[in-house]
Amino acid sequence: RPIASGELPAGAAAAAALLLGGGALAAGFLLGPAFALALGGYLVLNLLYSAALKHIVILDVMSIAAGFVLRVLGGAAAIRVEVSSWLVLCGTFLALFLAFSKRRHELMLMAGGAASQRRVLADYSPVFLDQMINVVTASTVVCYALYAASSETAARLGTKRLIWTVPLVLFGIFRFLYLLYQRPGERNPTETILHDAPFLTNMALWGLLVVALIYGG
Repeated sequence: RPIASGELPAGAAAAAALLLGGGALAAGFLLGPAFALALGGYLVLNLLYSAALKHIVILDVMSIAAGFVLRVLGGAAAIRVEVSSWLVLCGTFLALFLAFSKRRHELMLMAGGAASQRRVLADYSPVFLDQMINVVTASTVVCYALYAASSETAARLGTKRLIWTVPLVLFGIFRFLYLLYQRPGERNPTETILHDAPFLTNMALWGLLVVALIYGG
């Protein structure tokens, strides 16, 4: 916005971006090559998104989801924690679920003027987005359920009872969909859940149950 309004010259913005980006990559190597790789990938992804991907239907949402996953990988690399395949899969499906839901909210909120605000919205429709949301909703639930029931998870966490957290995950997703479809508003759904007491209570219960199942003996 400062660039578009003329408050910040484009040349100064480009120079600052190069300086800060280069400095971030250099600092990233201090946390290890894996973190620097994730950071570099994230910077490249953001450049591609700003230049082209944000205007390409489906790829715009997949790019947003990839950004979430790269942040997870970067965080894990920074603290030197091994990233499981389950984390990548569940994180990817959840990020797609949130991103497609946000696109639907934008499309419905701006109605006929959606394409003028965000060009890619001209290539979306409520029916198409509903189909995408259905696919990633099912994928997210199934992926988490398989993770909770897997022998690998039981061996790593020391409990076979994580499957009992699945109903809370289901409620969280159902509540999110309820807010998206039945109580739409100006806030996007990812902001709405931060003010929704049932969702926050459910999330707290999920966290407490996970801790109890892992450390409760």
